[in-house]
Amino acid sequence: MSVDTPQSGYPPSWYAASQAEVPARPPLRGPAQTDVAVLGAGYTGLTAALALAEKGYRVSVLEAARVGWGASGRNGGQAIVGYGCAPDTLEALVGEADARRLFDFSRDGMAMLKHRIARHNIDCDWRDGHASVPIQPRQERALRVDIERMAARYNYPLEWWDRARLRQELASERYLGALYDPASGHLHPLAYAQGLARAAEAAGVTLHEHSPVVRLQRGPRAVLHTAQGQLSADFVVLAGNAWLQGIAPELETRMMPVGTYIGATQPLGAERARALIRNDMAVADVNWALDYFRLSRDHRLLFGGQANYSALPPPGLRASMTRRMRRVFPQLADVELEYLWGGYIDITRNRAPHWGRLTPNIYFAQGFSGHGVASTGLAGEVIAAAIAGQAERLDVFERIPHGVFPGGKALRMPLLVAAMSWYKLRDLLG
Repeated sequence: MSVDTPQSGYPPSWYAASQAEVPARPPLRGPAQTDVAVLGAGYTGLTAALALAEKGYRVSVLEAARVGWGASGRNGGQAIVGYGCAPDTLEALVGEADARRLFDFSRDGMAMLKHRIARHNIDCDWRDGHASVPIQPRQERALRVDIERMAARYNYPLEWWDRARLRQELASERYLGALYDPASGHLHPLAYAQGLARAAEAAGVTLHEHSPVVRLQRGPRAVLHTAQGQLSADFVVLAGNAWLQGIAPELETRMMPVGTYIGATQPLGAERARALIRNDMAVADVNWALDYFRLSRDHRLLFGGQANYSALPPPGLRASMTRRMRRVFPQLADVELEYLWGGYIDITRNRAPHWGRLTPNIYFAQGFSGHGVASTGLAGEVIAAAIAGQAERLDVFERIPHGVFPGGKALRMPLLVAAMSWYKLRDLLG
């Protein structure tokens, strides 16, 4: 990767700066036809397009900006088995049997992610290992229970590291221990998205960038309308997540865009960086308003958190993120954040995945709730299989109930801000 080469058409970030320039694909102009039309060139849309093309379908993808422009190219890069909600939440929603199926699907999704990277030779800095770290004793107790439950009920092995064991890998006194998952890990998000796009094009997918969809016309052959063209198809996949913006109002009422932010330090040098996280794992605490961090290939610390439930970045964001980073690593008192960026993730009320069909030929996936690096690819594969006639897995996801956010457009954000303020206070009070 060549560092500090800016990518045109992308929001400023270390991810964009560390990737070589990719020429923009031409926008859709005029009428066109295809078998499957995909809205959104993020992980879900690109994976669905790739899987369908490999099954022999003609596929076209319409992207409003650039490949990976949204959360797929800006996220924290942590790929974790599971979903945005805990397994016991899924048990309450769909019962133990379906919750076990859903968790096993997520394990498949992680395996698919690693296989996709290897098969298509995607250079995205994959690293194994993820640690969930408690700050409060009640969090430690909950994580220990989780390890026992995941082993007994889901046959999923996790490791408990006490504080001394954690200190062998992580140079921070803030945490009481760690739940370590060797099967999860982290990657370079934008590099992965661009690698998926190359693989999809090699399989025959047509990609149109700078082609925002302004209207979805439903029918036996659905039509995606842009300002300059129309794409008709037997099937449509809606993979816009937090950026649907009026295309399917019944989906938007069940999803809330939430801002989250990430910073990157200046290069620390190999020795200093590795002294922070010796085994190069990804780390996240288990507060509601969590911090998460990992190292980059060029020896920066990437540090994220500071979720925001309004449309504007929090005031004093750089200073706040720097304080949070130094609270974890006081030894970085002389280190500043060279890059700072943010974007939206899409959350559901129950934090469970919301995937399914709007009509018999219009499919969607949303509600990754900050847990989408692996599960977005699973969503793409599940939807591709359903379009090809194998809907058993999608049927299980469709059994997850989803309520609308209360308050309508005017009040749902203030109500969510009030609720999140309570959870943040609970974190502070322990």
